[in-house]
Amino acid sequence: MLTPRLCEPQEQFELLKEGIGLTNAASRTTSGSGDLRKGDFAGAAGRLEQMARELAPEWIAFVGKEAYRGAFGERPSLGVQERRLGDTRLFVLPSTSPANAAVSWWERGRWFFELAARVYGRPPRDAVRALVLDPSNRVLLVRFDDELGRWWSTPGGGVEADETDARALARELGEEVGLHELELGPLIWTREHWLVNPHRWGGQRERHYLVRTPAFEPEPAFSAEELRAEGVDEARWFTAEELGGLTLAPQRLPALVRDLLEHGPPPEPIDAGV
Repeated sequence: MLTPRLCEPQEQFELLKEGIGLTNAASRTTSGSGDLRKGDFAGAAGRLEQMARELAPEWIAFVGKEAYRGAFGERPSLGVQERRLGDTRLFVLPSTSPANAAVSWWERGRWFFELAARVYGRPPRDAVRALVLDPSNRVLLVRFDDELGRWWSTPGGGVEADETDARALARELGEEVGLHELELGPLIWTREHWLVNPHRWGGQRERHYLVRTPAFEPEPAFSAEELRAEGVDEARWFTAEELGGLTLAPQRLPALVRDLLEHGPPPEPIDAGV
């Protein structure tokens, strides 16, 4: 992510070697953000402006909305802020406090990965994925294990510079699930998101196509080692009802599948969200 390894709290000054510095917005620590008062942030905005002017960091990130609101007196949304300190961009992350239990690890993680991708300046890549349905309307998904944990998504991958979407999807489906003969259906969804591995690329612009196929047992062309290098660990069929118990990308996949099965492919591609 932002550092090549997990650092211990006492190693905070070692982060300077990675071009990362840590500071506080409030003048004291409390058991929760609700215990902070306006006076605890006295001078915070001026101090941050001075740091931006003298040190010229590309980004200043606030861990929690309260840190930003305390410094500047305005309620932010998560992500990139319109306000700048000179040439320094500002970014608000979700709080990592255990008290912020309403925000899942997945949701917190994706904001940190977005920040990392922006810091490293990695460009997004084009990608294609397939909603593969068999005659019983089961959905074929692949499983990933990475920094965000274990999650499932539709099969697919990046589009090479000289590839059409159809060729790229045929290649990816052959490699990941062993589907070599397919008829490409309509474009049903689009999705833009930040990736888990910003050292390779920063984001991904996906086009999702509908593919209907006879039932088959997934037998990837890639070896298990090659698949693991791509982050893929397993391919399985699921009923639409079983999707609700999975960690998925996009997160709205169960609702998107239900809508497609009920109403058919949309007249225009739908934004699938994160």
